[in-house]
Amino acid sequence: MTTRPTVLSTALDETSDPALRPLPAQVASLLEDVGAPLRLVAHLRAVHDVAARLLDWLGPHCPALAVDRQAVLFGAATHDIGKTLHPEELSGPGSRHEEAGRNLLLARGVPAASARFAGTHACWDAPDTAVEDLLVSLADKVWKNKRVADLEDLVVAELSRAGGRPVWQEFLDLDAFLTDLGEEAPLRLAWQSAHPLGPG
Repeated sequence: MTTRPTVLSTALDETSDPALRPLPAQVASLLEDVGAPLRLVAHLRAVHDVAARLLDWLGPHCPALAVDRQAVLFGAATHDIGKTLHPEELSGPGSRHEEAGRNLLLARGVPAASARFAGTHACWDAPDTAVEDLLVSLADKVWKNKRVADLEDLVVAELSRAGGRPVWQEFLDLDAFLTDLGEEAPLRLAWQSAHPLGPG
């Protein structure tokens, strides 16, 4: 007999095809508390895994780039939490979940510096956008192999500024990494789609 998936099992249990890192336990508990739909939990786990892989590549590639790793991972793991309040945006377009997500996190005691990603993940061209915001946005695109040139250009510029390497070299290196990362997108998409739109 197969056990029915839950928020916690979707967030934390080992996966194999694709192999995805579990969400942080505090995020898994938060998602359970707010009654997050299983499809949303699966999406957040896929984006969190891609963000972690991106950070794992960035560390040795550009050690001079100062990045708050924990902020990026928390942001990736919670960026769409507002879709709990706007579930129609799980399967259709909409941006109401962005501010709703930030407010939901703030109401749960999450500091503003961490809650911000729920509101910034779809807008990366504001003048005060930090590299952490860019990385959460990038993970939210490339998990499904969507490439956004202006977003990637901003990341390339940060890499070039921090490491002193030419923009063209950083572009080629990032492009090669994201291309490899994109090869598993069909597996991630299938895994997400296997989870129901409703709660566990």
